Amino acid sequence: MKKVSKAAVIFLGLVTVLNYLPIILTVVYSFNKSKLTSVWEGFSLDWYKMLFNDGDIKKALLNSIILAVLTCMLSLVIGVSAALAMRGKKLIFDDFISGFASLPIMIPEIILGMVFMAIFSYMNLPFGFVTMTIAHSSFCVPYIFLIVRARLMGMDLSLEEAARDLGASEFETFRDVTLPYILPGIASGLLLSFAMSFDDVVISIFTTGPSVNTLAIKIYTKMKTGITPEINALATVILVITVLMIFISERTRKD
Repeated sequence: MKKVSKAAVIFLGLVTVLNYLPIILTVVYSFNKSKLTSVWEGFSLDWYKMLFNDGDIKKALLNSIILAVLTCMLSLVIGVSAALAMRGKKLIFDDFISGFASLPIMIPEIILGMVFMAIFSYMNLPFGFVTMTIAHSSFCVPYIFLIVRARLMGMDLSLEEAARDLGASEFETFRDVTLPYILPGIASGLLLSFAMSFDDVVISIFTTGPSVNTLAIKIYTKMKTGITPEINALATVILVITVLMIFISERTRKD
């Protein structure tokens, strides 16, 4: 067995501390009695009570969930349709199309936000859920498209041919053969798209309207007046939910 050097262990420990120390401090200070995050005055659940009684936070959270779901639905239709349209075709511009499809996730968000704001203003579209869904879909479609296309490229086409030889229609072949094969890729793309949409701040600020406020924007605006333990409590709740979802997913996958 190869011996691990002390330098590698130290480096790994340093990276681990840098990654997880902020998370640990966020959780710890969410139970801080003091309003100042730099001063510990004792254990308290007051900030969680304030969080669950904050109507603005609840509304912003609901808006974020609705926006993320709408974005995932639109991205799913476009991404999967594009991946299916390109499968099995050896086009000259395959590499160009794949690179072009990934441009929205490589372009800085502030540029995309400014461009979308200009386009929507020119089209006289009312800023709100519609404009935000379109903008969020622009950088979520590539995730689903690239993941599903990669899944399709590894699929044996003889499986579909065998299904059709046995009398299955095009729809039945897709439902019983193709869809189950690409379903893990679709699930991965949807989860990634949901997280990216739910977490986005920059593009949301440029494309939101006065009546729509997402959780990410709400947290960003609160940071301007100083971070309170209420935000730490919110981060802790989201962290716990995320960990539980990962745990359930892993248990389901193993079972």
